[in-house]
Amino acid sequence: MSGENGGTPPAQVYHMGLDTLRVDRRDLHRKIRAKVEAAVKKAVPEEERGLILLKGGEGKPYYDTDNEPLFRQESYFFHLFGVVESGWYGAMDLGEGTTILFIPRLPESHAVWMGALKEPEEYIAQLGVDEVYYVDELVEWLQWIAPKCLHVMEGTNSDSGNAYAPLTFDGIDNFVLEKTTLFPILCESRVIKLPEEQAIMRYANVIGSQAHVAMMHACQPGMMEYQLEATYLHHCEFHGGCRTEAYTCIAASGPNGAVLHYGHEGAPNDRLISDGDMVLADMGCKYYGYDSDITTTFPVNGKFTPDQRLVYESVLDASESVKAAMKPGVSWLDMHKLAERRILEGLKKGGLLTGDVDEMLDAFVGGVFMPHGLGHFLGLDTHDVGGYLGRPPRVDEPGRKSLRTCCVLEEGMVITVEPGCYFNPFLITGGLKNPAIKGFFVKDRIKHFEGFGGVRIEDNVIVTSDGIDCMTNVPRTVEDVEKVMAGGSWP
Repeated sequence: MSGENGGTPPAQVYHMGLDTLRVDRRDLHRKIRAKVEAAVKKAVPEEERGLILLKGGEGKPYYDTDNEPLFRQESYFFHLFGVVESGWYGAMDLGEGTTILFIPRLPESHAVWMGALKEPEEYIAQLGVDEVYYVDELVEWLQWIAPKCLHVMEGTNSDSGNAYAPLTFDGIDNFVLEKTTLFPILCESRVIKLPEEQAIMRYANVIGSQAHVAMMHACQPGMMEYQLEATYLHHCEFHGGCRTEAYTCIAASGPNGAVLHYGHEGAPNDRLISDGDMVLADMGCKYYGYDSDITTTFPVNGKFTPDQRLVYESVLDASESVKAAMKPGVSWLDMHKLAERRILEGLKKGGLLTGDVDEMLDAFVGGVFMPHGLGHFLGLDTHDVGGYLGRPPRVDEPGRKSLRTCCVLEEGMVITVEPGCYFNPFLITGGLKNPAIKGFFVKDRIKHFEGFGGVRIEDNVIVTSDGIDCMTNVPRTVEDVEKVMAGGSWP
């Protein structure tokens, strides 16, 4: 993989031109398929092996219109085959070790509206598969192959709670479907990233990090939140070829920083940014299907007040402490508790809390200020799969119940580290009324922070053999943030 410009790349190379990253899609997805095939063969006796079959995503219009959103491929299908178009099927023959794709048979008029039709041979060269047929030939081909069974996907996303859409095609009832093997194996394949996948995510972090710096340079009182969002999106596509964001951008200023998923359709980053506000900017970009997910928090006027510095450095302490402690074998739940401890220590030092921090942790005071989990797996989806599949179960405790995984860290995982401290009126009011924890709160000092919003610091890291590799590169210390917001370069 390379980011160097050098003329038109070969068909198998994904490349957005100029000096954007070049991805050898044949090499990447062959390695992924080999990993998955080996895992399925290990799980299924030879006499019971059949054919892996997946259906790709379908493009759909907005409601009853003919206007379609930009298509995004179903993530498991993309993981195995690297196909970006809609309406495909993909198969892996476990006996022959071959990969077969089935493409829609499009009308000739497609060339007028959507571009020239490609022949099957062109896709073989581009995607590095063995055979390509048309979707209307799928059943006939399956009857000819006569597999012992079709290994298909069935399962529920342990993060979202949504079920994987079952495989469908006319004639499917004539085949034996094996539904237990493939789902956990493909989830696990996406949890542990190959070096080639990590390289793509590193590129998405380079571009996303630069875009966060661009927001810091552009930010000033009197802007609208959506103007910061536009600054971010412009940089990612104009300079990095990242055409789509990884998720809906959060450009939360002032009290909006206490709303965890601000920026949705009912709150479209539409507040006027004022002098004295903090901005919490949670934005990520997508390149070749892989995401970055970065959060920066900074003062609009470029200078931290004592209150802003107190909260910010408490969160930064949590972030740095967690990253220093991470390595294979470490419990992610323990890392969450460590982040809570550092934030509570900072708030106690600042006079917002009183009492023993261990007792605060036991009473779940941390959940009042950090109601979300410390981080999540990252990859083809922002909240990537596998968080609880075959891993320690979710805990039912304030704040900690929102953890998207309680895993024990393993080499090759890509995970976000995103501690936060928020002054959400709903949670603060509840805490002040809760007899079990209200004694820890210094009420007058807490009230002083009404309308403050919140601070979140989010980095994307790869778990290595002896620690982590942080892919995110944005200013983090108070001094560095202020320097950059004054026009300083970064890095």
